[in-house]
Amino acid sequence: MSLAAAILLGAIQGLTEFLPVSSSAHLILARAFFGWELEPEFALAFDVALHIGTLAAIVTFFRAEILGMVTAVPRLHARQPDPSVVMARLIAVGTIPVVIVVLLFNDIIENVLRTPSVAAGALAVGAVLMLIGERVGTQTRSENTLTWRDALLIGVAQSAALIPGMSRSGSTISMGLFLGVRRDAAARFTFLLAIPAMLAAAAKESLALMEMQLPEGMMTLLVVGVVVSALVGYITIKYFLRFLGSNRLDLFAAYRLILAAITVFWLARH
Repeated sequence: MSLAAAILLGAIQGLTEFLPVSSSAHLILARAFFGWELEPEFALAFDVALHIGTLAAIVTFFRAEILGMVTAVPRLHARQPDPSVVMARLIAVGTIPVVIVVLLFNDIIENVLRTPSVAAGALAVGAVLMLIGERVGTQTRSENTLTWRDALLIGVAQSAALIPGMSRSGSTISMGLFLGVRRDAAARFTFLLAIPAMLAAAAKESLALMEMQLPEGMMTLLVVGVVVSALVGYITIKYFLRFLGSNRLDLFAAYRLILAAITVFWLARH
């Protein structure tokens, strides 16, 4: 992998981790289309680096909300909780499904599902769900109206996004729309809900990475990937939330369907 490829993949990760188009699908397809292949363990190491970058972006952007929830931990059992306590409880509840799915199916997700064909199918399914959600949801609720049931359902959607191509933000925002939540409010909750899962995944794979003998020059590529994905990710969060305030998800759904079709065409020729 060249330095230019590392920069481009970092930018792709920063954009697609937060846009509802699936970062995992784009990384899989970019490597397949352009031949940017690494040994499986090194490819995973680079993916971890990119996820660390986007984790840094989301933590930096939502630093005030995160600090509020951290300081609210001693008050989690309060009878009259403040908004930070309520949000911390909802994040905890919403994280339960992804923990269960990872514990039960992680090997299948990592070793079986990370293929262009799976990504193409999931891109199409996710696009259809987004289009339906836009048309059936009332979009009148804010994140402050979410209940533990809502958080659990959004958490289930997040766990489904472990399938490459589904997209964490696409699946969870779509679920929010089905529950009557506004797009921008669903996205804010989605991004906060993503933090525990992203942190756990990065920590787990970083431990494995520490035991790995990286080839010469690989560490430079990892650092470049982290920096680029963090910068692009922060900018993406900022402007995507603004976009959702007055725009539908149809544009992203159309893009997903087009990319799925291109992938099917590419697979048919290879």
